[in-house]
Amino acid sequence: MKSKIFSPLAGLTILALAAPVIAHSFSVGKIAIGHPWTRETAASQSVGGGFLTVRNNGRTPDRLVSATSSASSEVQIHTMSMDGGVMKMRQLKDGITIPAGQSVELKPGGLHLMFVGLKKPFKQGTKIPATLKFARAGSVQVSFAVQAVGSAAPMEAGHAGH
Repeated sequence: MKSKIFSPLAGLTILALAAPVIAHSFSVGKIAIGHPWTRETAASQSVGGGFLTVRNNGRTPDRLVSATSSASSEVQIHTMSMDGGVMKMRQLKDGITIPAGQSVELKPGGLHLMFVGLKKPFKQGTKIPATLKFARAGSVQVSFAVQAVGSAAPMEAGHAGH
């Protein structure tokens, strides 16, 4: 009986075919949104972070002014910083400027979206629907891929009191 060998080429082919599922993107006007993701949340958790990259391919600055989701009571735009070993977060009510020809990354430990008042826990492998609203480009529906809770997840703990 012949043994079957899994070739590296077959593995790369499978990986290439899976890439569109793993890395997903959206666009509206000159704005490109790359790989929105979030982390799985605990049953008792009422908030969750949202992360993505926003690229402005236009010649004029734009602004992410708001976000909404059917998965939470509200979605806020936040910043996080460390000040003398103390984590400080604040809501950015005016949104985030996306300079012309540049990208802005929303990531753990920095700028991020905060899903507040979760209607049910985020489960790994699912998608969380949301609508992002830009001042110039308008609105776009996106989905946040729910990934496993990572070891470097200080943000969710900082929002436990919301």
